[in-house]
Amino acid sequence: MSDPRRNIPGTDTLLALVPASPLAPHALKACAHEVQAACRRGELHPDDAAEHFLSLINAGATTLTPVLNATGVVVHTNVGRAALGELAVDALVHAAGYVDVEMDLENGVRSRDRGAGAREALLAACPAAEDALVVNNGASALLLATAALAEHGSVAISRGELIEIGAGFRLPELIESAHVKLVEVGATNRTHPHDYERAASDPSLRAILKVHPSNYRVHGFTAEASVAQLRQIADAHDLSLIVDTGSGLLRPDPALPDEPDATTALAHGADIVLFSGDKLLGGPQAGVILGRAEAVAKLRRHPLARAVRVDKLRLAALEATVRAAETPTSAALHADPDTLRARTQALAERVGAPVVGHDGRVGGGGAPGVPLPGYAVALDPVLAAPLRRRRPAVLGRVHDGQLLLDLRCVPPHRDEEIAQAVLECAEGER
Repeated sequence: MSDPRRNIPGTDTLLALVPASPLAPHALKACAHEVQAACRRGELHPDDAAEHFLSLINAGATTLTPVLNATGVVVHTNVGRAALGELAVDALVHAAGYVDVEMDLENGVRSRDRGAGAREALLAACPAAEDALVVNNGASALLLATAALAEHGSVAISRGELIEIGAGFRLPELIESAHVKLVEVGATNRTHPHDYERAASDPSLRAILKVHPSNYRVHGFTAEASVAQLRQIADAHDLSLIVDTGSGLLRPDPALPDEPDATTALAHGADIVLFSGDKLLGGPQAGVILGRAEAVAKLRRHPLARAVRVDKLRLAALEATVRAAETPTSAALHADPDTLRARTQALAERVGAPVVGHDGRVGGGGAPGVPLPGYAVALDPVLAAPLRRRRPAVLGRVHDGQLLLDLRCVPPHRDEEIAQAVLECAEGER
């Protein structure tokens, strides 16, 4: 029998299908080569090559696949953490062209007030802060804070807060890269104020660092020093107090009663509070730094601040996020249970599947172990792969032999899109 791969269309044949395209020639050729490679591997029949090539071209200039997050995890790192709201998306588009990010239009000279809009929005939302600075992510914020406030000195930190987060990223290695020595105090489960007092006898100590434990909790026989207690120690020994709240709450949230927030940490005496912008704040990837004017000024003047500077797009999206009345993240966290149940029931009836109870999660290291009670449609797990391969992909959670689709993080107007995807995939599996 003839090998069907002999019929794979040539590059020129595929390119002739798109005589005019906004994509550059090298990008068009890359798409053609991708299709041909899929045919050679047997993943795509040569007869379908032209259609697949056109679908790649029409998908646009990015290979990122849009995802409908039906996992119930609100801040899902693997699919980009927080989903931006409409105001933030509009701000991104607005800032895509030329904007006065470093231009004083009144006087026609370069401005040194980069990020002023985002800073003002943050200070209005968190009056406990005297100043604010935005860098490119949470790790950068921590690196800059320790470098500026403790460079060539040491920082005291509890052994219970020497954490490793996703992708093998370890906090101690980051801090030490800033030429800062770590002074470990206390034990994994119990750290007391007097542990920090002993560390303060080291003449090289410049700061105390308190860190959100991120993706884990220690239960049982535990103890930790509060921010207020650490403030007293810092004052007694002329030390800076840095608090990394991690997940990005600006103020207390009754739905997450044990989650640290910036307003409380500042009120209790932190010089600097830092967190990620793309977690509970619901904005773009960014490192947000709030605190006392003198401390923030030290960070702003440090040479490393230039290396971790944030771009105009994220500044615009962050400002819009902070000014918004609600974000997709806050909407998902505080979703009405009755509304969720009604939406889930409607989807279940549409696809002929049962509704089950399902606890969502905050994700992104926020509120570890705290359930978000809700519901899910339970499907045959064989549908997980074909649903993921769609565009947009539909991502559910496979658990206990079921594929669970939780609508908590899905915009309501896209419920029918998920229903149609399930029906088409189920038909394809028959």
